[in-house]
Amino acid sequence: MKVTRRQAKEIEALKRLRDEQIDLTDIPLVRDWDSSVIGKFYRPRKKLLTIRIDADVLAWLRGQGKGYQTRINALLRDAMGGQSSAPNRVPLIESRRRSRRKQIAARKLRRNSRRVSWAAAAASE
Repeated sequence: MKVTRRQAKEIEALKRLRDEQIDLTDIPLVRDWDSSVIGKFYRPRKKLLTIRIDADVLAWLRGQGKGYQTRINALLRDAMGGQSSAPNRVPLIESRRRSRRKQIAARKLRRNSRRVSWAAAAASE
């Protein structure tokens, strides 16, 4: 919403006033706060991030409908609160890392062996 010049002037005039000088008589007093919601308009800052997630996990999250990124954030926030369960997952994460390292090493070996066989074939011609 764009602020008009008149509104900008009014805002500047209010900024110059002390709190005691501002007339609040036209604002009704709220005495019943039962229906109020704490943090309704609070939006934490977001950071753009690229993350790799297993395909089946992503399919499960997307299968629950719109808002899968919000669900990922909620799951991670829940995990932040439950720090006690995090150490149980460390061996699983480490085994996945080791497995991934083995896959990368095997791929490099295959790539290098193809290069060697190509170079040998080129040299024999």
